[in-house]
Amino acid sequence: MKCPVCLSLNTKVSDSRLTEEGFAIRRRRLCQKCGFRFSTYEQIEILNLVVTKRDGSRESYQREKLISGLKKALQKRSYTLDRFKGLIYQIERDIQKRKKEEITSQQIGELVMRRLRSFDKVAYIRFASVYRAFEDVKTFQRELNNLLKLKKQKTTPRNLREAGRKPLRKK
Repeated sequence: MKCPVCLSLNTKVSDSRLTEEGFAIRRRRLCQKCGFRFSTYEQIEILNLVVTKRDGSRESYQREKLISGLKKALQKRSYTLDRFKGLIYQIERDIQKRKKEEITSQQIGELVMRRLRSFDKVAYIRFASVYRAFEDVKTFQRELNNLLKLKKQKTTPRNLREAGRKPLRKK
């Protein structure tokens, strides 16, 4: 690793730590020539994965496209960079769990929607409206109703008791 200040190749790792999610390593480095300290990150990269598009064309997986789509859905929403990185890692881990060299863009879209649903409901609806190409308000309303139905199921007194939480009682 080159020093960003003097461009020397003579750098030494002084400390290595896993990131919060455990999917990347942060390394503290010290330039042996000029003494400059800097950090580098090492993370998992998906290699040799081919994505088949809706029109039948094929291209290699590009993390930047996933990031771009998520940023559009999350535009003007509140989230931290760490949570965003965690979301990307979760989606890529879901892709890797398939243990296949080829995946369709539809499969990636479904994985993204599943993770976005619990990450940010508004971003989920935004992504779903583009991904599923909502043609009219009724389709949009149907998806919103499904989302609200899921939320209601998670907060019923029975579900709360099963999760170890007490339901609120009406007075």
